[in-house]
Amino acid sequence: MKPVSLIQFLIEERRAGNINAELSLLIEVVARACKRIGVATGKGALGGVLGEAGTGNIQGEAQKKLDVISNEILLEANAWGGHLAACASEEMEDPQQIPDGYPKGQHLLLFDPLDGSSNIDVNISVGTIFSVLRCPDGVTEPKAEHFLQPGTTQLAAGYVVYGPSTVLVLTFGYGTHEFTLDREVGSFILSRRGIRIPEATAEFAINMSNQRHWQAPMQRYVGELLAGKEGPRGKDFNMRWVASMVADVHRIVTRGGVFYYPLDAKIEKQGGKLRLMYEANPMAFIVEQAGGAATTGRQRIMELQPGGLHQRVPVFLGSKAEVEVATHYHLEADGALG
Repeated sequence: MKPVSLIQFLIEERRAGNINAELSLLIEVVARACKRIGVATGKGALGGVLGEAGTGNIQGEAQKKLDVISNEILLEANAWGGHLAACASEEMEDPQQIPDGYPKGQHLLLFDPLDGSSNIDVNISVGTIFSVLRCPDGVTEPKAEHFLQPGTTQLAAGYVVYGPSTVLVLTFGYGTHEFTLDREVGSFILSRRGIRIPEATAEFAINMSNQRHWQAPMQRYVGELLAGKEGPRGKDFNMRWVASMVADVHRIVTRGGVFYYPLDAKIEKQGGKLRLMYEANPMAFIVEQAGGAATTGRQRIMELQPGGLHQRVPVFLGSKAEVEVATHYHLEADGALG
């Protein structure tokens, strides 16, 4: 069978009525930008891109040089195409308007330009996460409030992993699909169509160093996993933790598993660790379209009404049956099960 390129796949989606020409172009531009980020990431020390940039982002976190480079690549690539009304980045406080000299479209793009950037210097997989929304009708200069739409309104979401291979995982709400970059021809080629995450799993990803800070239902849940065959779950579980959300989620999309970043005492005041708009919503969309589940431990992530562009939330996602168990324990502890 002849390989299907990303562009050919997008043409198929347009013919099926799943996307329009403007959204198709937007995805093409994002994919090209991610290829450039992949090249910069791949050069490592030879490209002078490792180490701290000497600046901080809106969350007060130290930026890596590649954080800044990746952000600029995505902003520049999407400024002129005529498919965007505005874009927002995890690295910037406010949305970026499209310059007046360029045509504007009807879409809003949100992105985490380089997720897991703390891993760059030690050569562990990092990635880009993005989400696409529709700009409200009649809005010509989108502000932050126009981006504050629940995840259920997303038109598209995806991530790119920069690892041994460069992989794009994408959804338009009609299944989740994977494309692998063929470096010899420079094109993303469809490598898995209609991905399905196994409903059950015996593998979980969590930062165990935070265990002493977790709430009681999370302590109970993970305690049962660690008890193995002799415990109430009756089977052994393996733990994996990369500390790069893209890498951890891609493992789940590839072979199943669950990823947890629960609420704990250290981050309770800020509402969670991961950003709803740039990380939780797009990953939830991708995972749900592959048959998985995504909650905050108490409610479906994509049904949350965002309260701010940089809002943080707890994240429980992956194999559906296991996410449901962890969520049940939290709701039971809250007395919310009636």
